[in-house]
Amino acid sequence: MKFWKYQGAGNDFIMVDQREKQWLTRADTERILHLCDRRFGIGADGLILLEMKSGFDFEMIYFNADGRESTMCGNGGRCIAAFAHHLDIVGEKCLFHAIDGPHEAIIRAENADNCWVELKMIDVQQVEQDKDAFILNTGSPHYVQFVSRLDQKDMVSEGRAVRYGERFKQEGINVNLTEFNPDGTLQIRTYERGVEDETLACGTGVTAAAIAAFIRQKAPLGDFEIPVHARGGDLAVRFSAQTDGSFSQIWLCGPAVRVFEGTIQ
Repeated sequence: MKFWKYQGAGNDFIMVDQREKQWLTRADTERILHLCDRRFGIGADGLILLEMKSGFDFEMIYFNADGRESTMCGNGGRCIAAFAHHLDIVGEKCLFHAIDGPHEAIIRAENADNCWVELKMIDVQQVEQDKDAFILNTGSPHYVQFVSRLDQKDMVSEGRAVRYGERFKQEGINVNLTEFNPDGTLQIRTYERGVEDETLACGTGVTAAAIAAFIRQKAPLGDFEIPVHARGGDLAVRFSAQTDGSFSQIWLCGPAVRVFEGTIQ
């Protein structure tokens, strides 16, 4: 099986082109788990299948590193758009289908391996707030908490405490700790369900943190762009805050890099 490896701000994915041959199915949980294993397989935060779908340029089917199909992955969505561009399926714009519905993407190729990709995310209709924590769905469910001394936190311990807490243990939730930098930008660390560990970046988590920051700061309504620094690199989120408390025109922006390609038995 031929594969490609992509990363977006350190969030890394195995890409498989299934337009002509079906190498993997949703039932191949153990096989996908093995492929994502960093010691015995290729190694990745997740695996993505690119398949054809009527009415769209392609379909994105995303699996976490545990081998199970999961909810939307923002950085994975940006990387598969770059992958489709590399395969000459799309040009500078594309429309693809994911588990949470249609997504638009804008791709600007910097060279053969590097792209800047802007991915339109789903609208956010409501945000639950509990003191310093925010709970919202940006394609995947996220818990966002504002803290101080972020770099000193035990992210795995803190993440597991929330993810396996009484409220979320059945379905799981992604846990983000974030704090404001002196220049007003955001710093973020994320514990991802399915990976069950800290990842270097999480696109839907970055999106959730940017929206939570807007609410926390009680900013005026309108259009915003918030830079966010994850451990694996810099991303940015654009969005429009509406009078009814919802958020629309949400775009996750950042690099998508082809790392290598190969074949595996």
